[in-house]
Amino acid sequence: MLVFIIRRLVQAVLVMLAVSLLAFILFRYIGDPVTIMLGQDATDADRAALRTSLGLDQSAFVQFWHFVQNAVQGEFGLSLRQGQSVSELLKDRLPATVELSVVAAIMALVVGLPLGVYTALKRNGFISQAILAFSLLGISLPTFLIGILLILVMSVQLGWLPSYGRGEVTYIGWWSTGLFTIDGWRHLILPAITLSLFQLTLILRLVRSEMLEVLRTDYIKFARARGLSQRAIHFGHALKNTMVPVITITGLQLGGIIAFAIVTETVFQWPGMGLLFIQAVQFADVPVMAAYLCLIALVFVCINLIVDLLYFAVDPRLRISMNRGAQ
Repeated sequence: MLVFIIRRLVQAVLVMLAVSLLAFILFRYIGDPVTIMLGQDATDADRAALRTSLGLDQSAFVQFWHFVQNAVQGEFGLSLRQGQSVSELLKDRLPATVELSVVAAIMALVVGLPLGVYTALKRNGFISQAILAFSLLGISLPTFLIGILLILVMSVQLGWLPSYGRGEVTYIGWWSTGLFTIDGWRHLILPAITLSLFQLTLILRLVRSEMLEVLRTDYIKFARARGLSQRAIHFGHALKNTMVPVITITGLQLGGIIAFAIVTETVFQWPGMGLLFIQAVQFADVPVMAAYLCLIALVFVCINLIVDLLYFAVDPRLRISMNRGAQ
């Protein structure tokens, strides 16, 4: 087990170095930060002084080493558009993105998992067929269209929920959250539904297909022959063996929710990292783009490590094979 964790940590470090190299290339070769920061009317002396202060007169290897050192400390320089520290900008936007992503992921799991089990156990029922037909819409419709339709119906026509912004928030230290205010929840509902709908339908269909596959296996037939109750068979044996691929997809999709919340945050003007990234792309704010790339890569690496460890808690076969390999 320890060897497995160490191996995964080494792989994570290598992945982060590769991402840092891509971010550095983005930082170095897209646009000229000196021209963006000083403008076209700056003198050559001003340009040379700023280039020296930024370390751009050094070799590419030295610049990359300094970039990695600063990235480990969470420093990515100044935003070329706003003139503020990139780490401070991300720190201000991080709570909004995490709040939206976690709520969307919980909604997808809480709704998608029971519906997947239900449609597998009642696969020929009318309600199951209706749920599957609805899930096709969740997979087929693009996220921005779902968001626009929800705004049109819930905000414009019915006037029940607000269509943009985060609403009233409370602060716990530097962390801001809207989960403790009614206005915050009202602003959160529509973007959370929009962001979770694709993940919900994906989990629903995955759980259904895996459940049907497991119910056809020999050990389920043997459990029925032993006289076990349907509840014990379905939830004590079948569902547990269904969870291994579900954990994989759910873990990756959680990283995807955080990474691709860009569209939802743009549609609802949600003040998170995704909206900050879109604004950075529009203004070629390379430090913000590089920091966002590194942060999202770190999220995926951490989630993959957690998913690998959860395998051992769910599937005893992996623990047995790992122990045999160690022996």
